[in-house]
Amino acid sequence: MYNRSCEAASVRDQPASAKNAVTKFEPAITSSNIRPARTRHLAGKIALWSACVAVLLLSVFPVAAQTGWVSRRIGPSGKDLNTVYFLDTKRGWVGGDAGFLSRTDDAGVTWLQQTVGTKDAINDIYFRSKADGFLLAGNTIFISSDSGTRWTEARRFLPSEFQGASVELYSVRFSSKKKGWVVGSVSKNDRVIDSILVVTEDAGVTWTRQRAPSHNELIHLDFIDDKHGWIVGAEGAILYTFDGGASWTMQGSGTKATLYHIDFRNDRHGWAVGERGTVLRTQDAGQTWTAVESNVRATFLSVQFLSDNEGWIVGRGGIIMRSDDGGRTWIQQENGSKQNLYALYFNKKIGWAVGGDGLVFRYER
Repeated sequence: MYNRSCEAASVRDQPASAKNAVTKFEPAITSSNIRPARTRHLAGKIALWSACVAVLLLSVFPVAAQTGWVSRRIGPSGKDLNTVYFLDTKRGWVGGDAGFLSRTDDAGVTWLQQTVGTKDAINDIYFRSKADGFLLAGNTIFISSDSGTRWTEARRFLPSEFQGASVELYSVRFSSKKKGWVVGSVSKNDRVIDSILVVTEDAGVTWTRQRAPSHNELIHLDFIDDKHGWIVGAEGAILYTFDGGASWTMQGSGTKATLYHIDFRNDRHGWAVGERGTVLRTQDAGQTWTAVESNVRATFLSVQFLSDNEGWIVGRGGIIMRSDDGGRTWIQQENGSKQNLYALYFNKKIGWAVGGDGLVFRYER
């Protein structure tokens, strides 16, 4: 059973001040920094010369820019935020443990907590249109038809339907106005015994189970049009459909690492990320997957490409990675936090990441 809290030793026990505080240091006025006028004049010349050299160097050598990730706690302290989704540049949601859901209508300046009829962890939020949204919590699918103002239960998968086993739903995506999928796991006694793949063909009113060609836990899916879709999960599982989900086949990932997230730019170019710094890249719709060296061992939990070249990854221990060459190489970014980051979402120039201790990170390109 995919349990985010078990992916790494928790860092929640650290005081909030130690994790998030940014201290500004001001020099103390002492006899050692009160200088004579001649010394100050000479220092001024040196400073001017240094500034000119710095300008010259900046014009010649590339310098790494500041990362620009700024954190803010909007969820309960000590609780995880698991998912983030923005409908446009202004309207967005974050969801997390114990049914926590919060919404912004002003690009994150203010957040308003919303009520959803669940105490289960919210694992995913997704909108197939500006009005119609879907939310996964525990074994339940919730829907909204008013741009996320109200959420109502659409389908709950009960243990009685699975011989006493429990269902956990992780990811929802739509390939068209009417047709969508949800993936997850079926477990008994804290052991995964099967995958779950369900489909709707009436915009989420009813959901029907499909048999998947893998009994491993299925964690995330992505569709790029009404025909082509991919699913990733435990034991390096990658599933692929070319006929709109009528059939699913396994692809060879070349790894046994659990894959937590997949992102395709088009029907050929895609990336998948997972345990122990695993990054996979394909240029032929997944017929072949190539491992990319990330140079880190942290578990990656979410990936998104904004263009053919620019991509981002977040994961355990506050890890943030960036690529500017189509995912061939990755550079670690600093964000000042060691909290696990579970989800990533970019909308145009603004990026969002959410994770442990109720934290939301914002980035402006």
